[in-house]
Amino acid sequence: MAVEQLEKLVTYYHENKLSHVYLIETNNINKCIYDLKEVIKKFFCENEYEKECKLCNICNLIEQNYLPSLCIIEPDGNTIKKEQILDLKKKFSSIPIYTKQNVYIIQNAEKLNGSSANTMLKFVEEPADYILGFFVTNDINNVISTIKSRCEIIKVKYDESELNIKTIYNDENKDYFDVAKDYLNKLEVEKKHLILYNKDIVLNIFSEREQIRKLFKIILIIYEALLNNKLGKNMENNDFIFLDFLTSKEIIQRIKLVTNLLEDLEYNANIELLLDKFVIELSDVL
Repeated sequence: MAVEQLEKLVTYYHENKLSHVYLIETNNINKCIYDLKEVIKKFFCENEYEKECKLCNICNLIEQNYLPSLCIIEPDGNTIKKEQILDLKKKFSSIPIYTKQNVYIIQNAEKLNGSSANTMLKFVEEPADYILGFFVTNDINNVISTIKSRCEIIKVKYDESELNIKTIYNDENKDYFDVAKDYLNKLEVEKKHLILYNKDIVLNIFSEREQIRKLFKIILIIYEALLNNKLGKNMENNDFIFLDFLTSKEIIQRIKLVTNLLEDLEYNANIELLLDKFVIELSDVL
């Protein structure tokens, strides 16, 4: 499994064998960032880490993107700008208070331009003991060579053979796709956050666990396609244009909610309660 490649970092961390900077090549940026944040929680958790830790202040801060010693840099438009890197260096110029190390994640590292990459180089070449870095990309060949050559490379590949942005339009997926659009339109556009939609729209058609899982995998793909569009990658279909009002931050929040739901479907027997929880949590992030 892809997550296992990242889980090895937890062992290395506790054995003091981590490199100071990693370049992670993945076929799913959003899932990888989510899983990497879970790994970072395991680095610093104040308790015995458990999924969705509610007791640990560190884990809660990481979850909310409020931990001062964790900085995630995303492209500003089509590139990662020099000013973003200068701001990172300023934030990490002192020893962290809450955690053993300051950790930065450069999302879509291939979008570092010449100026921002050069500004980043000193971080990479002369790392302080209290700084740990991760560059994440789905296009390693376009990561600037001066960065790439100084990183330890990890490949994190997710199994996406079942569904992707192209196959969700297939005839065999049409019912799922239509339900996904109707469901999202009710929740996101009409903003009627009623758990009754779980019965009226979803459970009225799909009742088996695997069917619900497939439906929400398609919903996840829809949100990921929207996020790619926000990051400057053209969407292949205009079926999702009704959700274009969502910001990148809002889409990432939704990706996290759907990812959590898919994970919970593996273990929790009560599907209806999980769906109700999803609608309630979605209303909370609006």
